[in-house]
Amino acid sequence: MTDSLTKKNQPDRSKINMNQSHEVRYWAKHLNISKDELRKIVEKVGNSAAAVRKELG
Repeated sequence: MTDSLTKKNQPDRSKINMNQSHEVRYWAKHLNISKDELRKIVEKVGNSAAAVRKELG
C-alpha cells in the first residue's frame, strides 16, 4: 500500500504542541496570555487545550 500524496495529516486541534513556535504563538494569542504563562500551564496540566482553558478559569 502506498502513501497518499493528496492526504495531509491534520493537526490535532485539541492539543497544544509546545515544540511548534507557530502553535505557541497562536494559543498564547488566542488565550490572551504570554508564551511563558502558556508554557507554565502546559507543564502543570498537560498539553490538552481543554485542560489549559479550565486552568485559566
